[in-house]
Amino acid sequence: MQKCGCIYLRNAVAGLMIYPRVQWAVFIRRPNRFIADCKADGEMLRCHVNNTGRCRELLVSGHRVVLAAAANPGRQTAWDLIAVQKGGLLINIDSQAPNKVVWEFFPQIVGPCTLVRPEYRLGDSRFDFYAEKGRNRVLAEVKGVTLEDRGTVYFPDAPTVRGLKHVTELTELAGHGYECWVILLVQMEKATHFEPNDRTMPAFGMALNAAVRAGVHVVAYTCRTAPDRLALGTPLPVVFHSYS
Repeated sequence: MQKCGCIYLRNAVAGLMIYPRVQWAVFIRRPNRFIADCKADGEMLRCHVNNTGRCRELLVSGHRVVLAAAANPGRQTAWDLIAVQKGGLLINIDSQAPNKVVWEFFPQIVGPCTLVRPEYRLGDSRFDFYAEKGRNRVLAEVKGVTLEDRGTVYFPDAPTVRGLKHVTELTELAGHGYECWVILLVQMEKATHFEPNDRTMPAFGMALNAAVRAGVHVVAYTCRTAPDRLALGTPLPVVFHSYS
């Protein structure tokens, strides 16, 4: 499977994504949200950052990072920055990774399906997945989670109008007969639980609460991480806040 960014390979093991060619480097700076300057073997490399989030606690000068070769060898940035070493955690920050991992494992998350279709358009909206499960029509959105603080993981790490819109739309569609899911893929191995990031965007947490009350399934999973791969891990508790 190839996209315009990194090269991806499917593996027979469900929920596993492999980057065929990777190398370690040291993060130096991020001139803008799409570009990072990294150093490997004494050479400065300009890399693509496939994540528009802030990642301020991760992209710190001196942190070790993992680079993956771009699918197009003639591209101006020959490498993609895909992961960051934060203490004992290797955190994947590739924004394309969550959907690819969930795609491999989708029926085991939501239940046996007769049809699974990615990138599904409904009216003016596009959802990550549409599926059919018996008579149930299923819609799902996947959110990659990279923000961690003392074992707790949070989303979003920056205000996201798009993310809020998705949750609000799923809440409405749950009232029109759809089985709706928000799947939070935590792109690291170790975490105690997930919480909405009220310090950054309380409106998202409020929308998540409203979604659950409307019957939307909200689940979180960790990932098993390695420099050259990302695989689905284990379910993670989701803590919902109270709002007055």
